[in-house]
Amino acid sequence: RELSEMDAEDERDLAEMEELKKTERACLEILKKYDFTEWDLMEWSEQQAVFNFLYDSVTLTVVFGPPADGEFFAARPSRSIVSLDFESFLDEEQAPPSSCLVQRLIFQFLESWGNWQEKCPTLHYLPQALFDISLVVNRCKILGEELEFLERWGAKFHLLETDVKDTEVKLVFSSSAAFAKFELTLALSHDYPSAALPFSVQTHIGNIGEKEIAAVLSSVPVGHHYLQRIVFSIHQNLLQGPR
Repeated sequence: RELSEMDAEDERDLAEMEELKKTERACLEILKKYDFTEWDLMEWSEQQAVFNFLYDSVTLTVVFGPPADGEFFAARPSRSIVSLDFESFLDEEQAPPSSCLVQRLIFQFLESWGNWQEKCPTLHYLPQALFDISLVVNRCKILGEELEFLERWGAKFHLLETDVKDTEVKLVFSSSAAFAKFELTLALSHDYPSAALPFSVQTHIGNIGEKEIAAVLSSVPVGHHYLQRIVFSIHQNLLQGPR
């Protein structure tokens, strides 16, 4: 009886281990999917920590103060934070327009948060701040990749021109099949792609205007690759043939 009990226990242990392995695999998949760690730690000393974002084009310098009372960080007394400074190292003269737009949106977000030192007074708050910044950097980086994709492959979707000015993107569509040419200007912000984009339309040829574009945009849900999906939808619904 003892042997069979031990066998049963072993089986239970094995089954539990198998379950744990499954859970671990599932968790790793989720972590991979939602990996918003967009920073590289460049320096960590008694005085400061330096983090780089977005291919070293944005730097965050965190200056430490004295230990924070009664708070711990990584099993050691937590430190107070004196300042958090963000700096851009992007050469706007040399960088492609999509990179300049991404940089502008990231700094728009950083400035919209006001005083970062107030939100992050001690080391205890730093991981959350890094996560919040990473989330925005990740979204903006994907937007930059979308713009590069449209610049390269836009012709397939009757997209003649992609022009970036400040935080606006102008898309010029032209289709002989639909006898149409028009400009769609989209206003972007750092919360892309979680909100509908304000837009304006200028018609050059044909009868595709604000009403037709609004109908298409209202059918495109916000979310991952929002800009690309807007272009695909306009191509599919408006530019295939006579209207």
